[in-house]
Amino acid sequence: MIISPRSQSAHRWHFRLGRSLALFVAALVLVLTTSQAIAATPKPYDELEFPPLAEVQLPDYERYQLDNGLTVYLVEDRELPLVSGTALIRTGSRLEPVEQVGLAALTGTVMRSGGTMQYPADELNQLLESRAAWVETEIDTTSGSASFEALSEDLPLVLELFAEVLRSPVFPADKLVLAKNQAQGGIERRNDEPDAIISREFNKLIYGDRSPYARTIEYDTLANIERQDLIDFYQRSVRPERTILGLSGDFDTAAIKPLLAEYFGDWQGAAVPELPEPPEVTAEPPGGVYFIERPQLTQSYIQLGHLGGQLDNPDYPALSVLNGVLNGFGGRLFNDLRSRQGLAYVVYGVWSPRFDYPGMFVAGGQTRSDATVPFVESILGELERIRREPIAAEELDYAKDSILNSFVFNFQDPSQTLSRLMRYEYYGYPEDFIFTYQRGVKATTAADVLRVAETYLQPDRVTTLVVGSAEQIQPPLSQLAGEVQTVDIAIPGPPAG
Repeated sequence: MIISPRSQSAHRWHFRLGRSLALFVAALVLVLTTSQAIAATPKPYDELEFPPLAEVQLPDYERYQLDNGLTVYLVEDRELPLVSGTALIRTGSRLEPVEQVGLAALTGTVMRSGGTMQYPADELNQLLESRAAWVETEIDTTSGSASFEALSEDLPLVLELFAEVLRSPVFPADKLVLAKNQAQGGIERRNDEPDAIISREFNKLIYGDRSPYARTIEYDTLANIERQDLIDFYQRSVRPERTILGLSGDFDTAAIKPLLAEYFGDWQGAAVPELPEPPEVTAEPPGGVYFIERPQLTQSYIQLGHLGGQLDNPDYPALSVLNGVLNGFGGRLFNDLRSRQGLAYVVYGVWSPRFDYPGMFVAGGQTRSDATVPFVESILGELERIRREPIAAEELDYAKDSILNSFVFNFQDPSQTLSRLMRYEYYGYPEDFIFTYQRGVKATTAADVLRVAETYLQPDRVTTLVVGSAEQIQPPLSQLAGEVQTVDIAIPGPPAG
């Protein structure tokens, strides 16, 4: 839950930064005035010269570990009087019992919304709001997190509050009821948007509907969750030896270490059973064509694909270049399906890996109902073509340049770099993984793209899902396959009683 600053906190913020902003604006006006004088006569685009991109380097940082196993990263950044921090926690909804889907998400929500032993929820909120600070927590599929942001002068207090949220949440029953009610509202509305429907149901087809990477919260799984279940899941998950804490911003490293030792040094996890290991993906996607009837739609929403791989695959750089050839403005799918055939405004095809479990190759988009079958056939045709024919030198250069020229945006600020370092440690990747990837993209050849396309793209094993109106889809989906299977998205009702 994000705590929004009140108006008076915003005024306080503007007052503190007003002088710096005024100086910045004055300097900017001077630069722009000078630039306009110099550039009075613009050059033709083909005469413009740009310097080569500077080499990206990691900022200075310190990593160390407390005696209790808490790993700490510190990155100083004095550009603004702000400090932000994130605790990355080894947990996730994939570790919750199948009969209690929603337990992890509820734990992540009430951990913050319920307040702490020392600071009840209302008092905690007021303290943070009065200082234009926020603290939030959440647990997603593969990890949990607790984050904060504060003015550097308020860091000691906000860091204390953050430590309280991380170490001493109380999970009051009324906040659990509220969170469960909100989750029930999400269940009620989950079939409102076609985009949400197709994403959810396609994941189920690829991973299996009981897979922790695809299953959904239901009324009966919510009914199985009590306050003690949140406490138990928290105690098994949020522990110093399972946590990586990173801070970036306007602080002195030598001065912040004693604060971290004060707030986290004596933190010890409860004596409880350990969480299970992350589950393996064991699904064998069925392939074939599947359909979800939404008669009110005038266009079809389409996804097709199959299981993919992980980011640590040595072929990931070449697969990224393959993505660049297929996708975006100038990509094959855009040029053929959108520009040449006029079949769609949105079209994509992406090899989308994950850190520690197989991702997917997924292609799709939206098209008018009567173009549904030609849209699917055209995507499959492009996949076959890129598996059989070497790409042109211009396509290779365009895809590689697009990736490499955008590489700098991975390092726009130190907090972004810090997040990457923490994520790599969390999943056991080397800290220079992103640079290894960069070198791999530079070295990719047209032969490499052909090889990975032939190896990893499997048009004959594709699962296709369409959300739309059967009456308006002409020619019918049966033209794609002899049998079209209907997917039931009816929402099971609450348990009796």
